[in-house]
Amino acid sequence: MIKTKPKPKAKTTSKASKPAKSVTDWRAETLDRMRELILEADPKMTEEQKWRKPSNAMKGVPVWSHDGIVCTGESYKNVVKLTFARGAGVPDPSRLFNSSLEGNTRRAIDIAEGEKIDARAFKALVKAAVALNGASTKNR
Repeated sequence: MIKTKPKPKAKTTSKASKPAKSVTDWRAETLDRMRELILEADPKMTEEQKWRKPSNAMKGVPVWSHDGIVCTGESYKNVVKLTFARGAGVPDPSRLFNSSLEGNTRRAIDIAEGEKIDARAFKALVKAAVALNGASTKNR
C-alpha cells in the first residue's frame, strides 16, 4: 500500500485568486460584488473553484467555505445564483432566500439583472451560515 500525503488546502482571498469568468456582462459584475461581500463578511473564508466540466467551460464553480461549504456562485442566462449548502438552517429575517425553498437543506438567492441585494443583510446571512458550520464541526 502506498501512502501519500494529502495536499494542503490553500486559503485564497486575493484578487489574483478571483474566480475565472465565463461571462463578462452584468452577471460577472454581480458575482464579483457578491464575492466581495462574502469575503468582507468572513475574511477567513476559503475560496476555490470546484466541479470543472465542459458545461461550465471548464472554469468550475466558485465555492466559499469555512468549516464546510458556505455557498457556491453560478451564472445562468437570467440570474446569478448563490446557493447556501445548509441554508435551510440559517435564519433569514430579511428574506433574501428566494429559490430552492422546498428542500430541507439548501437555500438559494437568485439575483436578476439590475436587482440590488441589501449588503448588510447578505453579510449577516453569510456570518450565520459560517456560525452554523462552526457549530456542526464542534459536535463531531
